Amino acid sequence: MPGELQALAGAGFELRALRLDDAPSLARHADDEEVWRNLFEGFPRPYTLADAQQWCSEGCREPQSGWVWGIDVDGGVVGCIAAAPQPGWLGCNAEVGYWVGRAFWGRGLASGALRLVSAWAWRERPELTRLFAPIFSWNLASQRVAQKCGYVLEAQLPQSAIKAGRIIDRVQYACYRTAPH
Repeated sequence: MPGELQALAGAGFELRALRLDDAPSLARHADDEEVWRNLFEGFPRPYTLADAQQWCSEGCREPQSGWVWGIDVDGGVVGCIAAAPQPGWLGCNAEVGYWVGRAFWGRGLASGALRLVSAWAWRERPELTRLFAPIFSWNLASQRVAQKCGYVLEAQLPQSAIKAGRIIDRVQYACYRTAPH
């Protein structure tokens, strides 16, 4: 499963494995309410240096995390992208998720990262036939990222998650190794 993670070069950024010395930059960009509000319920708020250190040293190497890259701009990690393979009979699927620090919004980093990871998945993981991205329904920017990368709206998922103690709606985008039948 995870192992040595291949670095992927983008235009003005690199996707690479996280290192412990990334923790200060990661904490600075992740400890933002506008970033947190669009991430899964378990994402810490506040996001501390200790949280970042744990993630960089242990969390992103746990099997359920799949493959996790830091989004590196000029030597500093400003976000992350991951592809998490699903277990058992759903093993042909991987969930993708991404976030970028607010100071770097609107620069094409998330869409560039998603394109690279999608291409990597099709090239390096022959067992995968589908990549999917569940996104909070209010997060129009992340939906645009998915659309720009060729992901299609697959489902509307009303009342399908909890965020900050509230039941919320999500949408799900997906792309396929070959066109679906």
